[in-house]
Amino acid sequence: MAAVILSQHDANVLEKIKDPESNSSASVLVDPSLPKDPLITDPSVYERISQRERDVVLSVQQLEMQLAGLKPVTSDPIKDYHSAVSRLGDIISEYPKYASARNNRAQALRRLYGDTMLLQTFNPRALVQACDGQEIIKAAKTALSDLDEAIRLLTPKSLFALVSPQTGKILSLAYTQRAAIYHMTAKSMSDSRIYLGEDRKETEWTRIKFEEAASRDFAQGGRFGNEIAKQLAVSTNPTAKLCGQMVREALKKEYEPAYED
Repeated sequence: MAAVILSQHDANVLEKIKDPESNSSASVLVDPSLPKDPLITDPSVYERISQRERDVVLSVQQLEMQLAGLKPVTSDPIKDYHSAVSRLGDIISEYPKYASARNNRAQALRRLYGDTMLLQTFNPRALVQACDGQEIIKAAKTALSDLDEAIRLLTPKSLFALVSPQTGKILSLAYTQRAAIYHMTAKSMSDSRIYLGEDRKETEWTRIKFEEAASRDFAQGGRFGNEIAKQLAVSTNPTAKLCGQMVREALKKEYEPAYED
């Protein structure tokens, strides 16, 4: 059988079938000379805010070492995690355009309540294993709102706009975190829909909608530098799975007769 040489256009089409979210022209343009945060451009102000945030992150890292048994437990981890959430909330209240604190608060809430918190169920990996429904709904809405806002604040105005390495990293983390919540919700939910209140679009979503949203967010996380998210974008995409199956069936019908006796 003669070798088939694909044009770049054909290769892009096949890549699109494999990964409907792919865009070969959508690579992120990074410029290290840009301010670390596009909305807080005064270096002294940024350093002051980020130092407060680093102090909170360091305290959380110490908590995780205690939980992993690498350091003696000296306090209540759940209480200390709630304290970290509160301290990040103080930063957000003072500097509502500082996206990094929103990303970290969402991460702390995920650690407390787990990635199935939209379903008001308790994940074995979460720290909180018992609380009332309103508490977990509030946590879920706060985490999603933080990630939505972090993405909105930092997303470049055009596809080819330059971003700083720090901005790209936070966007990658925010998209990937939201994708993880959507993905675990899709995996764990029954046929019934969730309820987060009329102000959250996810209230009306079905399982397939969560799967699609997770795949899109994983793709964006990958676009901004997270390689694991990039791979998950394909494996979790329901359209890609269907297209891949159709392509395999078509190739099987096309080429199998050539090998028959």
